Order: sequence, then C-alpha cells, then structure tokens
Amino acid sequence: MKPTPTSPLEPLLAFGAHPDDIEFGCGGVIARETRAGRKVHFVVCSRGEAGTHGTPAQRTAEAKKAAKILGATIEFVRLDGDAHLEVKAAHALKLAAIIRRVKPGIVLAPTLEPNQHPDHYRLGQLVRDASRLARYGGLKKLKKSAHPIGQLLFYAVSPGAEPAGIQPVFIDVSDVLETWIAAMEAHSSQMQTRSYAALQCARAVVSGQRSGSGYAIPLFPNDPLVFDSLAPLTRSARRF
Repeated sequence: MKPTPTSPLEPLLAFGAHPDDIEFGCGGVIARETRAGRKVHFVVCSRGEAGTHGTPAQRTAEAKKAAKILGATIEFVRLDGDAHLEVKAAHALKLAAIIRRVKPGIVLAPTLEPNQHPDHYRLGQLVRDASRLARYGGLKKLKKSAHPIGQLLFYAVSPGAEPAGIQPVFIDVSDVLETWIAAMEAHSSQMQTRSYAALQCARAVVSGQRSGSGYAIPLFPNDPLVFDSLAPLTRSARRF
C-alpha cells in the first residue's frame, strides 16, 4: 500500500527563523518523531546575528548540536537576515524549493500571531505560501517535481504566539522530556537572558494539564485534520 501523505515514512520538515526557535517551540515533538523512526530536517533562516547574546558562529554551532541531540539534520538558509525578514514571493519560492527537495509529509512553522518576534510570524506566512507553491506544477522556476504536503502545523515559540480560536493538537512529550531539555540547553548563549528551558517546560506542564498528560506541546493546524478512520482517535483529554 502506498503511504499516505502523513505516513511516518515521509519526513518532517521544520522551519525556524532563528537558531533556537524549533527547539524551544516544538523540540519535544521532534524528539518524539525521531524516536519513532521519522526523518526530521531543520531549515533555519538566519544565524541569530541580531541577538543580544552569542555570535552567529556560536549560535550556528549550538543549533547543530541541538539538532544532533534531537536526531535531526539541519541546514541554514539566508533570506533577509535576523530582525530584517520580509514577506516576499522570492523567499516563498526559495522555501518551496526546499519543500520539493525534502518531500515532507508534515511541515512545522512558527504561528502567524503578530505578538512575538516579527521574524517568527513572517516566516510562518512564508512557509504557508511556500507549502502552496510547492504543489503547483506550472512553476517552471522550481526544478523539482511538485509536492503536496500532508499537513502544515504551527508551533508557538512564546505564550503570546499561541493563536486564539484554533483548537490545538496536543503532543505528549513526557517520555522525551530529558532529550528536549538537553536540546534547549545546547543553546547556552541564550540562557544568559533567562532560563528558556524552564519556561518552555512550565508551558508544557500547563498544556499537559489541559490534555491529560504530564508534559505536552500544542500544535495549531493550518487546515482541518483528516483521518482515514477513527482508529487514531483513541486518546482524549477527558477520559469519560
């Protein structure tokens, strides 16, 4: 049987505006997926050059270390630079080319909420556009064959980035908590401001309470989720 678009046989592609966004926003999800055997690839769209702490070289090295801890591969793509990202068709096409190359079943990107670093929500818009463009066979500029993804899911790097009005999908990350924390702590330059690992774990506890698990990370679907049957729907926050 041919795998469905969301089959574990197809890679997961995660986009981040800065070297630590993926780890802080959804690193536990990545750890769960790689443990289950899914290939995961990170695309980081700056080297954190506008950050208060850490040089671009240091932050690049930290991101590579964190990706290795999570079992993911990683590449860096230059768009406009840290704190200068703009929503442009050329950028969307560049990201669409990566989607066609990697051929993911699921794509992760920052949410579209404006109450966060502007690079985050602008990258979310670009990835949403790129996911559409990757499908269109008539775009001659994109050399690889067209590729429709299965789902685009958004992650929130900070509490203010969680969108209202969208029912999240909660991923239980209790079993991979230590791996997730290790990946976050690999970004040691960023821990000089505050303990971001502790902050994200606290958020995961709250999400865990909401979802009936120990630690959970919310993901926000761009489109309705579709299943072939009721078989995957065996778990709920409310166990009646």
